[in-house]
Amino acid sequence: MAETHELIFQLMVILLAARIFAELAVRVAVPSVIGEIAAGIIIGPSLFGLIEMNQTIQLLGEVGIVLLLFEVGLQTDGAKLLKSGVSSFITAAGGFIIPFVLGFVVCQFVLGYSILVSLFVGGALTATSIGVTIRVLESLRKEHSKVGQVVLGAAVIDDVLGVILLALLFEASVSNQFDIEGAIKIVIFVGTFFLLAPIVAKLMSSLIKDANDSSLVPGLIPTTVMSLVLFFAWVAHLIGAPELLGGFAAGLALSRRFFLPFGLAIKTDQKFASQIDLEMKPIARLFVPLFFVSVGLSVDLSMIDWSSMYLWLVSGLLFVVAVVGKMAGAFLVNAPISERIATGLAMTPRGEVGLIFIELGRSSNILNNEIYVAMLLVIVLTTIVPPFVLKWYYANNEQLKE
Repeated sequence: MAETHELIFQLMVILLAARIFAELAVRVAVPSVIGEIAAGIIIGPSLFGLIEMNQTIQLLGEVGIVLLLFEVGLQTDGAKLLKSGVSSFITAAGGFIIPFVLGFVVCQFVLGYSILVSLFVGGALTATSIGVTIRVLESLRKEHSKVGQVVLGAAVIDDVLGVILLALLFEASVSNQFDIEGAIKIVIFVGTFFLLAPIVAKLMSSLIKDANDSSLVPGLIPTTVMSLVLFFAWVAHLIGAPELLGGFAAGLALSRRFFLPFGLAIKTDQKFASQIDLEMKPIARLFVPLFFVSVGLSVDLSMIDWSSMYLWLVSGLLFVVAVVGKMAGAFLVNAPISERIATGLAMTPRGEVGLIFIELGRSSNILNNEIYVAMLLVIVLTTIVPPFVLKWYYANNEQLKE
């Protein structure tokens, strides 16, 4: 355990490096998460060796993951899901199943990995980064277009499916095998959790609102909402699911538009939901970068044989699977070819969601350093390249101009 003064210095370096490199990344039109990962690589064992991964940084990073999924849940709009309807569902289902199956088949039968490793790699390839996708569509002013609505709806569905898959893989990583009976149990638990937790959270949010209205001390909302998020993360762990599932459920419940299954809706105070979003953002922006920096700290790139053809073969194969899988999902929808291509490109970035998958695999000792680095390269490339291609495609395709 590091001394207190050492931890203070390490946190100072991590926070400053995360901010500086995130800022630089955005200025060259690269997602900020890539800059934060780069910060971890630069200050970590891969380059300067200023910071070494330790239990405190890992714990703070895990809190960051929970808050990241809370933000994803908070931004989830049930109305968009209903509005985009069948097209979003087909795109999401295809973009989830096809990369997962292709990734599993390539890993299991071409690369010869174990079943558990193949499942983790396939799971990471199912992800779609809502954050990256939204930023790209907004920069193009296409978030309200037909393609934009389909993509946003599909990305939300992908997140929900991805979190459930993550819960299954988490259970498999604990027992070091994939047990069908255990998987069914987890699905039941997760399903029950998703049904009950948001309802409980919604009721608790009413108490928080009433308490805030009568509170004489500032800061009640961030304190109580943070406590609520951590409580649900703890409950998620108790049922055998990853803690981040609790963060997602809490965010989903407190979002501006929360819908129960079968069309039943719980009345949401739009003003209060916006206030929660506003007051929780500074906390999330403090903790979430710690997770991405820890990703960079967790891998020692100086130990990787970059001349290894095997590493580039694995990365290349999985990159092709990652792109083809999402494009294939978009082509299942009955729409003009130009819209299908644009939808597929917008669904390709893996971003933070893919990183969560491979980080769980690494921390559970399922993915070794070489596979982890190969997947890290795939996620970085699928996060950086498609936004540039999508911008170019919109600029050069008359059918998509409105």
